[in-house]
Parts: sequence; C-alpha cells; structure tokens
Amino acid sequence: MSQLLLLLPDFLLIATGYVLCRHTALDRSIWDGVEKLVYYLLFPVLLFTSIVRQPLEPGALAPFAGAGVAVVATGIVLAFALRHAPGVDPLTHASGAQTAFRFNSYVGLALAERLAGMDGVAWQALLLALCVPLCNVAAVWPLARQSGQPFGGELLRNPLIVATVSGLLANLAGLRLPEVAAIPLQRIGAAALPLGLMAVGAGLQMGALRQAPALAGALLGIRHAVLPAVGIALALGLALPVGQQLVLVAFASLPTASSAYVLATRMGGHGAFVAGVVSLSTLLAMPGLPLALAALAALR
Repeated sequence: MSQLLLLLPDFLLIATGYVLCRHTALDRSIWDGVEKLVYYLLFPVLLFTSIVRQPLEPGALAPFAGAGVAVVATGIVLAFALRHAPGVDPLTHASGAQTAFRFNSYVGLALAERLAGMDGVAWQALLLALCVPLCNVAAVWPLARQSGQPFGGELLRNPLIVATVSGLLANLAGLRLPEVAAIPLQRIGAAALPLGLMAVGAGLQMGALRQAPALAGALLGIRHAVLPAVGIALALGLALPVGQQLVLVAFASLPTASSAYVLATRMGGHGAFVAGVVSLSTLLAMPGLPLALAALAALR
C-alpha cells in the first residue's frame, strides 16, 4: 500500500460513522456512549501499551527528539496566536486550536514502520512519549479556561495525559507487562482507532466549518504547510540520519488527531467544528504527506 493509500482507510472509517449515524438505527444516542468509551478507556489503553512496549533511548536520540518537540511547539505557538485574530470566536478557537498541533499517532506508528522498520517504530514511540503529554496539556488548557473548569484538575483527570505519562514512567522504569495482561490490553487498545474515527464521522457537521472558515483554513495551514516545512528544515539542518529524517518529516506531516473531536465534545467545546477540521485534515494529508517526503528527498 502506498503512503497515499495508507490514509484512505482512516477517511473511509470517518465516512462510515457519518452514514451509520444519519442513515441507520445507530443514531446519535448510540454514538454518545461510543465517544465516552473511546475517550475514557480505549484511547488511554492504546497510548499506554504503545509507549510501554517500545524501548526508548532518549539520550542517544536527543537531536531527533528535540526536533520533534520543536515541531509541536511551533504548532502550539502559532495556534494560540490565532486567538488574537479579529473576529475569532473564543470557544471555537479553544476547541479547534488543538487540531493545528496534535497528530494521528496510529497513522504515525504504521508509517514509521514502513519508512524505517522497527527502528522507526521506536523513534516514533519516543516522539509519542514526549509530544503526546505536551499536546494534551496545550489542548486542555484553552478548553478548561473557556469553560471555567480548573486547569490543574482537568490535567489530573484527563485520561489521555494520565495514560501517556504512566506509560512513559513505566517504560523508563523498565516495566514490561506480562503476556497475560499485555494481550488483553493490546486488544482493547486496538478497538480505539476504528471506533474513534467512526465517532468523528458520527459527529461530523461540515456546515459547522462555515461558521469559522478563516480559522479552519489557518489551523489547517499550520498543520499541513508550516509544520512539514519546519520538519524538513530541522531534519536537514541537524543532519539527522536518513531514517530519522523520514520519520521526523512524516511526523510533522501527519493528519491531526481523531481524538481532538472527542476531547472537544467531552469538555463542552464546539465538537462539530473540530470534526470537520479533523476530516479535512485527513483528506489533506493523503497527498500532503507523500509530497513532504518527496520534498525532503529533493532537498537532501
């Protein structure tokens, strides 16, 4: 399967959720429960097991890891700056800002293996361990502030942050799950991606993008133009090994996280707007990601 077609299944799952919610007996009342299941159980289990099972060597990969954090930090700064643009609705911005810097880690892990084998998976796992907590803190903060919820309490209760930090600590401590526990947890986590993507489709209201088209365009521009360019510049400027260059640029070019919709919905944000941005991001990444890798090859 080509890099282009790698993203097609994700978009088809979003479309499936949309059709099921609107044209079958599996209506909105069903998907409210699915969203809670994904957010509070499936995604956290998947994050925890993905990080625990991959050996991490932060010291040996400092330039690569620093470049990945720099990519995400660039997205956070630019996304937050949009809050001060004229005519931007605070709740819509608080809900959608995360789509500019969060990333679909499941597509990232699959693509890293294709680009650099098991070494690529380990490098991607390191980026997940470092960047997922950063992204989730940055995603929760504006939503908590907008809704008036205590930021510290939201962080401590956020299942994605708890799962990621726990996985990182367990990995660094050398903990390895026994097979009797690892297999059930991996199977639980495996359900996160298809159900999470279908939940995005079930909540999809493309018309919601018309409420803030300029904001949506700016967020997608950061995610699919600025961050890939930053990734290419860092990969070449730091003279990373070729395999790490490929994984870094692919990481910078990923579609936004499908769980962004679930987070926005569960925290009282503008879920329909975020669902539209997530769907467009997945569609844009299908040609954008291969083009970024081609640009890297041309400049190398």
